[in-house]
Amino acid sequence: MRTINDFNFKNKKALIRVDFNVPLDADLKVTDNNRIVAAKPTILKVLEDGGSAVLMSHLGRPKGQATPELSLKHIVKEVTQVIGVDVKFVESCVGPEAEQAVADLKSGEVLLLENLRFHSEEEAGDEEFAKQLSQLGDIYVNDAFGTAHRAHASTTIVAKFFPENKCFGFLLAKEIDAIEKVMRTGEKPITAILGGAKVSSKITIIENILDKVDHLIIGGGMTYTFVKAQGGKIGDSISEDDKMELALEILSEAKKKGVTVHIPVDVLAADDFDKNANTQVVASNEIPDGWQGLDAGPKTLENFKQVILDSKTILWNGPVGVFEMEAFAKGTIAVGNFIAEATKNGAFSLVGGGDSVAAVKQFGFEDKVSYVSTGGGAMLESLEGKDLPGIAAILA
Repeated sequence: MRTINDFNFKNKKALIRVDFNVPLDADLKVTDNNRIVAAKPTILKVLEDGGSAVLMSHLGRPKGQATPELSLKHIVKEVTQVIGVDVKFVESCVGPEAEQAVADLKSGEVLLLENLRFHSEEEAGDEEFAKQLSQLGDIYVNDAFGTAHRAHASTTIVAKFFPENKCFGFLLAKEIDAIEKVMRTGEKPITAILGGAKVSSKITIIENILDKVDHLIIGGGMTYTFVKAQGGKIGDSISEDDKMELALEILSEAKKKGVTVHIPVDVLAADDFDKNANTQVVASNEIPDGWQGLDAGPKTLENFKQVILDSKTILWNGPVGVFEMEAFAKGTIAVGNFIAEATKNGAFSLVGGGDSVAAVKQFGFEDKVSYVSTGGGAMLESLEGKDLPGIAAILA
């Protein structure tokens, strides 16, 4: 695996695919600069070598149209602040204007190109568009894990124009390494904690990781499909009745493979999906009619704690309750604390996938786990065992 450390960028122009798809407020100011901060080490390595950096990214979904509020010019100030170098900007990403801006770039300078998705050819993976992009750099660096599962022009196709001069940036290399630790090289026991509302969205992940893990913790809304499938009463809890047979198959398959599955034994139930609802702790298979499980119960958390603290490698994908409401956030916070403690004791912990990343940030666990993935969809497809085109293109 060739990373940015395998190259010296002295007098070279690095064409870097970054993921600067950051949220903007009504005044078009950046509200969360994490993705820019994540790209900083890669950009600085190029500059410190004596090279220059040409950054390309998308922002939002302009659908092939130049959309003023989605122009990357709005983030130039933030990128400048984060990197500590004045960032130049050009209002195109291909063609004479972009080529001239790159030609004028001196060592130690950074240029940000306009939003790639102002061109429909980007998402179409158009070869001619990719070829035009390739003329803007000597070495291609992919550091955008968030788009690595897309075969777009700037993430995948462009790499073929750099047969010997392509590599992963620090961020993408770290993402690959983190997933590798969970899926292939992780120290046992390995535990996967899967939460969220639906079994259907996690089927392929469960099927793919059963050969790799020792423990599978099920939490969140998925719980009730498993409980109901085993004959339990779940009241008004969320359930995918058409997936009950599948839930039983998963349990049977896990047993065959020697994987211990941990399903909540008690839950915090509410008489309404509301932060002010009445609540009670009940057995997960005896939830009364008119009540729904919205968080893990105390006995369940005690069970989860033991498993997590005994683990050497931990994957966390999905909260174990409706953490957006304070009344039902205790379970997710507790799991975060258990993972933080296990990590402190030497375990490797990877958190990935939208809601669990949001929970980790909201409750301040970011620095207490080993790695928080920056790519939701890409992370999930990796866990499903799919080859990501953006990664395969560099390895080719």
